[in-house]
Amino acid sequence: MTAPSIRVDVKRLPHAEDLPLPSYATDGAAGMDLLAAVSEPLIVPPGGRALAPTGLRIALPPGYELQLRPRSGLALKHGVTLPNSPGTIDEDYRGEIGVIILNTGSEPFTVERGMRIAQAVVAPVLRVTWNEVAELDATARGVGGFGSTGH
Repeated sequence: MTAPSIRVDVKRLPHAEDLPLPSYATDGAAGMDLLAAVSEPLIVPPGGRALAPTGLRIALPPGYELQLRPRSGLALKHGVTLPNSPGTIDEDYRGEIGVIILNTGSEPFTVERGMRIAQAVVAPVLRVTWNEVAELDATARGVGGFGSTGH
């Protein structure tokens, strides 16, 4: 089964003109790889953070967001993750997409031009209408919080 698709307008900025647009690595992939549009290597020290540019601006259709997620290979091999994961690009944001990188590893991490630094997943957004009530319905779990299910 082929997943439904939507059209997203994208503007490639001058510092990303030679880089490919995000794409799906396989037919079953949920995320597209975002590439670093750095002009020179960006070194992130252990415990440090850095903002890596992608050189892309987008216009999402109403009712959608773009979620930025870590790449599992970078997390496993280098301890590199995204501290605000998933990051959200709202439908009305028109600035450059930047990826906040956190190096939890013990060695400096170098972001090179064209490196796959994050995954982007387009997702529908639902709006909430709060309905304030005097009491909530009862459940078997009730108010049990962290670890209360024994798993």
